[in-house]
Amino acid sequence: MSVPGGSPQPSYLLATLKADCVNKPFHQRCQDLSRIIEDFPAKELHAIFPWLVEQVFGSLDGSIVGWNLRCLQEKTTPLEFHAALFFLDPSGAMMKLVYKLQAEEYRYDFPISFLPGPVRSSIQERVLPKCPFYHNKIQFPTTGGLSPHLSLNAFEYFTFHFAIFLIIQRNFITGQVCNYSDNVYYILVEKYLNWFLPIDGNVPPPLFSNLGGAVPSPAPRSPSISLTSYGTNPSLLKRHISHQHLVNADPAAQEIWRSETLLQIFVEMWLHHYSLEMYHKMQSPHAKESFQPTEEHVLLVRVLVKHLHAFANSLRPEQSSPSAHSHTPSPVEELKRVVISRFIQPKLYIFLQHCFGHWPLDASFRAVLELWLSYVQPWRYVPERPSSPLGSEPQIRVVSEKWAPFVQENLLMYTKLFLRYLNRAIRCDLGSTKNALMLFRAVKVISQPNLPDMIQKGEQLLLEPEPVLPHRQHRLLMSPSLGGSFLSSWQPPITDASFKIKSHVYSLEGQDFQYTQMFGSETRNLVLRLAQMIIQAKQSAKSLSDQYPDTGSQTLFSWFGLNSQDQNNTYTGNDLDEAGYDSVRKTDEHLEKALEYLCQIFRLNPAQLNQLTVNLGNAQDESQKNQLPDFIQNENGVYLTPLGKQQIINGLRKFDIQYSGDPELQPIRSYENATLVRFLYQLSSVLNERFGSTITSLCRRQDFLGRFCSYHLINRPTAKRMSPMPSSSTYDPTVPRISLRLFASYRVLMYLFLFYFMCGSMLSMGPVSCTLFLFCVYVFYAAVMTLLTEHRRPHQD
Repeated sequence: MSVPGGSPQPSYLLATLKADCVNKPFHQRCQDLSRIIEDFPAKELHAIFPWLVEQVFGSLDGSIVGWNLRCLQEKTTPLEFHAALFFLDPSGAMMKLVYKLQAEEYRYDFPISFLPGPVRSSIQERVLPKCPFYHNKIQFPTTGGLSPHLSLNAFEYFTFHFAIFLIIQRNFITGQVCNYSDNVYYILVEKYLNWFLPIDGNVPPPLFSNLGGAVPSPAPRSPSISLTSYGTNPSLLKRHISHQHLVNADPAAQEIWRSETLLQIFVEMWLHHYSLEMYHKMQSPHAKESFQPTEEHVLLVRVLVKHLHAFANSLRPEQSSPSAHSHTPSPVEELKRVVISRFIQPKLYIFLQHCFGHWPLDASFRAVLELWLSYVQPWRYVPERPSSPLGSEPQIRVVSEKWAPFVQENLLMYTKLFLRYLNRAIRCDLGSTKNALMLFRAVKVISQPNLPDMIQKGEQLLLEPEPVLPHRQHRLLMSPSLGGSFLSSWQPPITDASFKIKSHVYSLEGQDFQYTQMFGSETRNLVLRLAQMIIQAKQSAKSLSDQYPDTGSQTLFSWFGLNSQDQNNTYTGNDLDEAGYDSVRKTDEHLEKALEYLCQIFRLNPAQLNQLTVNLGNAQDESQKNQLPDFIQNENGVYLTPLGKQQIINGLRKFDIQYSGDPELQPIRSYENATLVRFLYQLSSVLNERFGSTITSLCRRQDFLGRFCSYHLINRPTAKRMSPMPSSSTYDPTVPRISLRLFASYRVLMYLFLFYFMCGSMLSMGPVSCTLFLFCVYVFYAAVMTLLTEHRRPHQD
């Protein structure tokens, strides 16, 4: 970019950049911006910073889309992909600009109207939010007419817009199919986490050396008017504000302020959309959902959870024990020790609660399920050395006892959410391959050796009587809301395991929470009901697989493509048409394993399950022909009751819908040629009308010719329908008639074409000879089948 000599005015620089957005390609603009950031001082860059952030991430109101980072992919737009990734890299030009402005302590306003709902409501009510991040940044206007806002430094301002991009821009970027895990935004999230929260245990990388000195941490700022904290008296609030100066003055604490800021902003903007009070209100069926996370949102939260597990587990064993006094723990070590329990656990729990209760009953729930399973398995993200040599069988992984404190501190994550998923699974169609896979994944994780025992022990500690309760006040003293930083309020953990579990449960659910035991009688009845549904779904999958055509039992007509695709004059389309036999087989395997894992978790008696299987089999055999879903019938027709709908969804009962009219008049299929169907119907009608009496006389003969004609011209009576509605058709299947609709099938036409082509090219036969040869073969086959069977059509074999 060319700029006239001398230092340009900020307005001219901004105008030039805006003109470049129209006249220059994207990668060229990124290069020009990098040179400007490198060459110009912070005073000029300060004026263009808000505009540049808006250009990158889009405006908060959606009027400006920005660079559309979610749809920049290497496969589709490689040049723009690499240019944006290089510019926004943690060591790239954009972050260099942030650090330049940070060194000069410039401030930028962020409207509270775009903050998460609980935080926005608190500030509007002049109540200090629980998260300490906001305590020194809230600014209220001195005159009316303006809304309160946050006063942020450059790093905070950039990080807020980066995090909120996932929430805001999803509502305005439509009509584009974006890969969730192969776009610039997804990759940048991983890069920022690895840069500011390094797993290798080192402190965050130092700042750029050419900025002229160290960048100070943000100075504490008090709100311009007094606020009240959640249940905090004024004197305690004064101690909190004065304590912030001491924390920020500590040089050791300054080395991770960017790490802590990035983490708090990610958690606030991605997870803190529901408070405990708001969650309880959302349980009402008439409540309107204020925020609906998307599948992409959940996937990125899972990336955050997995990285934080790896970050916390990178703490060395000698550093993880708070009782070790051999050395003073560094701020990074303190952050690793409390990052899960203080930063993410409370908000993630409410977030998952909402998703488990409000997510649609479809396959997209897999993202929520995997997020939950990633959180409850921190041992998966521990660096391990290979323990077994090559060629040896993999050993069953037993959950170590060292994870018992984590299980106890997150007891509700294991028990309440697992029970909520079981209730959800009961309402799903377990015959679906994806639903069966999700059930298998959930129970497999919870059934890991030693994990059910640790969960049950945690329940026992929770249900122990509480002899002394004065220590409850420690929960208030340990709350992060009493310090300017999550680290500044850290206290030594409580040694009493029972009180520790109760403290976590009450802090997440409130003092009036009624706990449902995971290993209680109520849950056991729920599991038995689920086991019954699994057995029922397995039987349905088995019956479905039995209906799949076996290639070894195909008749001669199937070799020529003359088998009808409408057995019993009805369309037999089912899941096998879409998924195939392998999908049904996998569904059966997943359900079988899920049932086995449920037995391991809840110690179910195999004999009881066998009896349950026998009872279901007997009930199915007895009611197979006359069992219908629960319904009511009035003058307007048949209506399913809620019980009947649940029976159909779970595959317990169904209507056997069959076409009972004239097979020549059934709807034209997708595999048929519409013109040929209509032409052949007219031709058949003319033949039946002209030769009807002759055909009837032939079929009534008792000799071989009569049986031969009946074999071809009489339909076999169909089975009795399972339907509450009587049949109104006047069609009589015992009347012999000629049907030519078979030859309107594309498959039959293709096979006939291949037959004529092969006979002509290999046997040098003409069309007439081929037709005579095919006719002779068919007559021979039909004669043999007539001798073996009576009154059977060849396309029903």
